[in-house]
Amino acid sequence: MRLKGVDILSQQQPTRSLGFFAALSTVTGTVIGSGIFFKVPAVTKATGSVSLATFTWLLAGIITICAGLTAAELAAAYPQTGGLTLYIGKAYGSFWGFLAGWAQSLIYFPAQWAAAAIAFATQFVDLFGLSDSWLPLVGICVTLLVLLTNFISAQAGGMVSSIALVVKLIPVVAIVVLGFFHPGDPQFRLFPVAPGPGQHLFTALGSGLLATMFAYDGWIHVGTMAGEMKNPQKHLPRAIFLGLGLVTIVYLLINLAFLYVAPLGTVAANLNISSRVAHIVFGPLGGKIITIGIMISVYGALNGFTMTGIRVPYVMGYLGYLPFARAFRALNRGGVPWVGGCLQFIVAVLMILSGTFDTITNMLVVVIWFFYMLCFAAVFILRRREPDLSRPYKVPGFPLVPIIAMLGGAFIILTTLFTQPTITLIGVLITLAGVPIYHYQQAHHRIRQI
Repeated sequence: MRLKGVDILSQQQPTRSLGFFAALSTVTGTVIGSGIFFKVPAVTKATGSVSLATFTWLLAGIITICAGLTAAELAAAYPQTGGLTLYIGKAYGSFWGFLAGWAQSLIYFPAQWAAAAIAFATQFVDLFGLSDSWLPLVGICVTLLVLLTNFISAQAGGMVSSIALVVKLIPVVAIVVLGFFHPGDPQFRLFPVAPGPGQHLFTALGSGLLATMFAYDGWIHVGTMAGEMKNPQKHLPRAIFLGLGLVTIVYLLINLAFLYVAPLGTVAANLNISSRVAHIVFGPLGGKIITIGIMISVYGALNGFTMTGIRVPYVMGYLGYLPFARAFRALNRGGVPWVGGCLQFIVAVLMILSGTFDTITNMLVVVIWFFYMLCFAAVFILRRREPDLSRPYKVPGFPLVPIIAMLGGAFIILTTLFTQPTITLIGVLITLAGVPIYHYQQAHHRIRQI
């Protein structure tokens, strides 16, 4: 597809320069963000026990590994601009591709921004001893700062991500290594695996998985490096498996450290448990230093999702999916698409003002995982429809690995539908609100086939 001589869905062949360790660090750096520091309370509250909470983090890691290995086949086969919108559009047509882009533009990425902003603001007010009334203002200000930084240039945003990638590992390593040297909670038990008193196993597990999937999110992007790898067929599955496996181990250890240092009830009731544990383990000064490290990690996560998010409406503008498509295609002097970024900022501000961290993240997970499941099924569809397509990487363990990913996603969505119907309904309504826009654009012959 070409517009004014520019083919946005084709690119020059990238230089194959990435080796295994570069890919491995990219995988771990993409996934580790704010979720692990702020989702432990939600998982603990949902499961009601140390054993089931720990099992939930492990099961979520297994599902994530299968999801990453599956989606990477599509990313390797279609290394062009477009991401999830492109994969789904290829398999199911422009309507579903539009809905995927619409959901990402108005739910997924703004919710990621809002959640990270709330997490950052929570740490900020705790660090400086401010009241919770400062949370919305701090969250909005940090979101605006990150957005303006990315408006300067892609290089500016990339520099922030590179710095945060190094710093984010400091609080992780410190809490994991030193947390277990602190006197532990006598109620700490890993077996038997069971929910808390009065809770049903599958309901508790489903709610816990919904929370953990936010912490593991980001794996959808790891396959985009396939075109730049020296040997993607050999190294990509290893990088995904080992990288996400390492993330799973790190998440398990942080979860265990939190629950070891603080009683179960304290962890479940405190959104800012990361600062609380840091204060217990390292003392007042050490706790503040760790808190600053966590803030930098959250800032980096917000920056990464901002870099990616503002480019989705840009692609949708080129595909003719949105009214005022020319505006969404516009680039500022730094070569950055700014109109979509401004729209997403407004939505993120509304979420910051109206929602809570867990409500926002649960909504984005249940919506995006519907499209992730379409992505997994697309592997089967496109293998049958385009058998001769060059696939530098194929899912290992096919078809078992994609099936595990699909079953995990189905379990999360179904349990959320029954346990949190309001969140599900809001996400569905916002997604379906884009349907009239699609048909309007189609009626005026503005949509271009992928």
